Amino acid sequence: MQRRTEPPFRADHVGSLLRPPALLAARERFAAGTLDADGLRAEEDAAIRDAVAMQEEIGLQSATDGEFRRTSWHMDFIYQLGGITKTDEKIRVSMHNAEGENAFVTAGLAVREKVRLDQPIFADAFRFLASLTSTATPKLTIPSPSMVHYRGGTAMIDRTVYPDVEEFWSDLSAAYAAQVRAVADLGCRYLQLDDTSLAYLNDPAQRAQIAARGEDAEHAHLRYIKQINDAVAGRPDGMRITTHMCRGNYRSSWAAEGGYDFVAEALFGELDVDGFFCEFDDERSGGFAPLRFVPPGKQVVLGLVTTKSGKLEDPDDLKRRIDEASKYVPLDQLCLSPQCGFSSTVEGNALTLEEQVAKLRLIVQVAEDVWG
Repeated sequence: MQRRTEPPFRADHVGSLLRPPALLAARERFAAGTLDADGLRAEEDAAIRDAVAMQEEIGLQSATDGEFRRTSWHMDFIYQLGGITKTDEKIRVSMHNAEGENAFVTAGLAVREKVRLDQPIFADAFRFLASLTSTATPKLTIPSPSMVHYRGGTAMIDRTVYPDVEEFWSDLSAAYAAQVRAVADLGCRYLQLDDTSLAYLNDPAQRAQIAARGEDAEHAHLRYIKQINDAVAGRPDGMRITTHMCRGNYRSSWAAEGGYDFVAEALFGELDVDGFFCEFDDERSGGFAPLRFVPPGKQVVLGLVTTKSGKLEDPDDLKRRIDEASKYVPLDQLCLSPQCGFSSTVEGNALTLEEQVAKLRLIVQVAEDVWG
């Protein structure tokens, strides 16, 4: 069994990386008005150069910019879609960890015009990333179209703009399809659609919240799968698209619990992507049995290494868990990664830069041992 030559790779990672102290300080100075936009960009550029060099030195076959130009993994993208307006209301997502409760809070959103893509989003960020990579495939991460609806719900849609909500869904997928084509034209051959909603919906408590706001919680995953499929249907040959599905990742906290059982048959059988990044780092994530629905030709990237703490996993434990997963999907269809990003928001998770690097090195080494 050999290394994969196309994404997702045997040793891969989700995307976001801990922001280095110099970049965090620069963001604070920018917020305080003592550093201008050009100064902040220069600090971002320097941090991204170092991050790409680190990924290549470790031996990863994919490289991201660590999402260093973003505050949030998803809202920075969603707010840039045409027709979507940031509001004074707040979106509050309850989060949990072993120490207690906290919350991710961001500005609300509303659909007050027809949804569209006014210009490619993160285009300059991708161009810069691609200019830096010499041995790794540059990967762009964006939130899936599901996240636009999951964060705001149908209530966010101005019904004078969309008397028929089906037109909203159609326009949303069309905007995403335009984004896919645009980044492909920039040379992007590895695009990842990050989607917590498809994992959240496995949690009965999350489905209850969705139902309480008047949505069809029992079938929402089918709607989301359709919208993603419509968005990626026109991707060019040679572009590989994956989706990452976790249960929340904010300052080492999570939002949902439960295995992938509720969505698994439709998700793995119908979603038109090349690979699935799945969270499997603890008991909260459920077992591997839902992977029995993964068809031939699709890769599953096992998120066995946690980003929520700095404790380094035992390589033999990881190999045993890969072997366990291979009882449900062939070993050749499996890969290894962290369960999520290290810094889905600018604040980051509770581990050090050195611990982050150690975890990425471990993933590369275990993948080499397992797949050669």
